[in-house]
Amino acid sequence: MYFQHAEAIRSEFPGLVAAAITTTGITATSDVEEQVARFTAIAQARLSGGTESDLPEIKAWRQAFAKMGLKPTQYRCASEALLRRLRKEGELPRIHPLIDLCNAVSVAFAIPVAALDLDRISGDLEVRHATGDEEYVTFADTIEHPEPGEVIFADAGGNSHARRWTNRQSGSSAVRPATSRVLIVAEALHESAAEDVAALMKTLVEGVAGAWGVAPGSAVLSGVARRFEV
Repeated sequence: MYFQHAEAIRSEFPGLVAAAITTTGITATSDVEEQVARFTAIAQARLSGGTESDLPEIKAWRQAFAKMGLKPTQYRCASEALLRRLRKEGELPRIHPLIDLCNAVSVAFAIPVAALDLDRISGDLEVRHATGDEEYVTFADTIEHPEPGEVIFADAGGNSHARRWTNRQSGSSAVRPATSRVLIVAEALHESAAEDVAALMKTLVEGVAGAWGVAPGSAVLSGVARRFEV
């Protein structure tokens, strides 16, 4: 299978830079607490002088959401939502070691990071505009249909694995205790996205390799290199 962004998305958001990471051998028993604490501290230091809305990474996503017709304060990208929770509550939720690590790296870089269970994805995965026929499974196990034109993560089986682009992942491909094969995606739109996404990818690859003893495959995707073969 492959992961990519549709040509229409690339055309609308030419500054988009993404990272894709994949590996097998994930378990729910690895200890990532030291890494989580370290990256959370970085995020808290960045928030010490203001709020998450002041960060250039978040400003770029707010502009993108406004361009898509979404109210930025109603629908937040995943990294903004996590940073907001960290600022208000002082810590991030603990869900699964991989998700916890991805969330901590996400707030440190202020860049949305999605972790998906590859065994729950049908065929190729593409970030594209919805037709409105796709099925999105919520974490409450109910089914929604994205609005036509909405940016989603869509697989070949007509399943939507994220709604409103980086706003909300699906419960159907969420990482769970039995998950072994994963795809991690990070996406950014700000001015220094190319440099920051590459650094984030290196950080996550090293973190995953160290915590699980695996050898992840990875690539930075941009207007030049657009497809990641899983």
